[in-house]
Amino acid sequence: MKQKWTNLLLWVVGTELVGALSAMLSGGNFSAYYRSLNQPPFAPPGWLFPVMWAILYALMGISAFLIQESDSLRKKQALVLYGAQLFANFLWSPVFFGLKSHLGATAVVIVMLLLIIAMMTAFLRIRPLAGYLNIPYLFWAVFATYLTIGVLVLN
Repeated sequence: MKQKWTNLLLWVVGTELVGALSAMLSGGNFSAYYRSLNQPPFAPPGWLFPVMWAILYALMGISAFLIQESDSLRKKQALVLYGAQLFANFLWSPVFFGLKSHLGATAVVIVMLLLIIAMMTAFLRIRPLAGYLNIPYLFWAVFATYLTIGVLVLN
């Protein structure tokens, strides 16, 4: 039982660290840059993003743990999709905030969204709960896609 808790913790902390590393490589000063941009309607305040991402990364880590613990022969493929979407997620902040490339960030977020859908589909086939845990992530990614495209168009 202790081994399972350790594995769960490793998945959650590892996923959270991907987000933290992405932020570190983005150059900092997110708030000032975010406020300097023309925002589309319904753009949330900047403080909401780290709160949401912390919650979403935890849910992603839990869902990956559930897949890793399954007996499915398809779990390796599902976890490869998990890694691919997490890598795309990792790239978004350095591209948007670090490089200040709104077009590049739009491309990244669209690829990320497609990978999230593929991952969720694979997770749902193996362990439905693991797929359902990513529904908030999917909704947030759709919203992030809207925001990124909005910033691209308005700036």
